[in-house]
Amino acid sequence: MNKSKRYRAALKKVEQKKSYTIGEAVGLVKEMATAKFNEAVDIAVRLGVDPKKADQAVRGTVALPHGIGKAVRVLVLAKPPKDEEARKAGADHVGFQDYIQKIQQGWADVDVIIATPDTMAEVGKLGKVLGPRGLMPNPKSGTVTMDVGKAVAEVKAGKIEFRVEKAGIVHAIVGKANFDREKLIENVEAFLNTVVRAKPTSAKGQYIRSIALSTTMSPSVRIDRAVFGAH
Repeated sequence: MNKSKRYRAALKKVEQKKSYTIGEAVGLVKEMATAKFNEAVDIAVRLGVDPKKADQAVRGTVALPHGIGKAVRVLVLAKPPKDEEARKAGADHVGFQDYIQKIQQGWADVDVIIATPDTMAEVGKLGKVLGPRGLMPNPKSGTVTMDVGKAVAEVKAGKIEFRVEKAGIVHAIVGKANFDREKLIENVEAFLNTVVRAKPTSAKGQYIRSIALSTTMSPSVRIDRAVFGAH
């Protein structure tokens, strides 16, 4: 595949075989973010787990200290009076049966769906639609709860969910290219530390295989997995 002149120029700034500290990697991706829009900063962590095994399906949530730099669209599936609590907390969409029908018809114009436990009998039927999109509410991620006000507030403030993919890789957005360097470093560290704490007890051998940081349009920069806290 032909690479753009801008991409090739960025590629020259990265030593492909070198592993960088978090601070160095953040500096490089910020320097390479020359697109005409504010690029997202992405992290990819390859894990030494077998996602096919239920006890090694790494997933969790992390409250990034500085958010991800975008407005998170939240749908809350709840019955009265919890629906009003969700509205007051700032949810973008609130309802129950009406939104169940909309989702069944293909609508999914949100980033996070939060549901109360008493709606899950109906919400569970949407698994084939919401599951592949990463939108299925789950108690482990805090998106099935009666405390919908708190859940909405946390998501809006920068709480993100992650889960390992079939290839054993965890992907996440950890900010925007225009974030201050220190804020990006703190977000990356918060994410990595959470992934490390999520290590399954059944996972054997090397858990963190590799870490790469990139922006929407830039080459990836390898982070030294041994220096999570080094700047």
